[in-house]
Amino acid sequence: MTPIRHNHSDPAEPGRPERRRSDTDLVLDAARDCVLAVGVRRTTLTDVARRAGVSRMTLYRRWPDVRSLVGDLMTREWTAVAAGAMPAGADDRPVRARIVDGLVAGAAAFRAHPLFHKILDVDPELLLPYVLDRRGASQEAFLGLLVAAIGAGHEDGSVRRAPVDLQARSLLLVVQSFTLSLRTMTDETDPELNQDAFLGELRTLLERTLSP
Repeated sequence: MTPIRHNHSDPAEPGRPERRRSDTDLVLDAARDCVLAVGVRRTTLTDVARRAGVSRMTLYRRWPDVRSLVGDLMTREWTAVAAGAMPAGADDRPVRARIVDGLVAGAAAFRAHPLFHKILDVDPELLLPYVLDRRGASQEAFLGLLVAAIGAGHEDGSVRRAPVDLQARSLLLVVQSFTLSLRTMTDETDPELNQDAFLGELRTLLERTLSP
């Protein structure tokens, strides 16, 4: 990606890996701001370039269209949510408890994420390919985290032994359905059917399917 011309001084030296990462984040931050403001369909690369302070050609060299840019944005945001929801490795509880807490916290964090809300409300068709046809980069990242965690759970005896890839994919299917479709089932006026009640039920489902 062509180095971005910042409007403020930047102590990083041109060409260093740290600079390239911050350049990408600068563009993705601008894309996020545009999507939050007007949605994906009304966002243009020109809008993003202007907000990021770069030329359109800088963006076109890396992202041919808005959808590819938003795809990278979703990958960054969703993987950060997933990684942030998982309990720290120093946690000395059984692995199963850590997996369950992380998945429930992750579902709640996704549902509270402003970008997730905006896409679900305004451009839900962007999510359909990842629900119906194929896995995306963020889903592959989630599976990587789950495979590692489940393997550790097999080792400490807190997770039921089964093919680890099957368990990981099954867990992702369950959590994905609670994350994407929860509002079709909740009634926030009823404490037995509000989001917290369903997240509690998700916890029970996960505990029972993972218990030896």
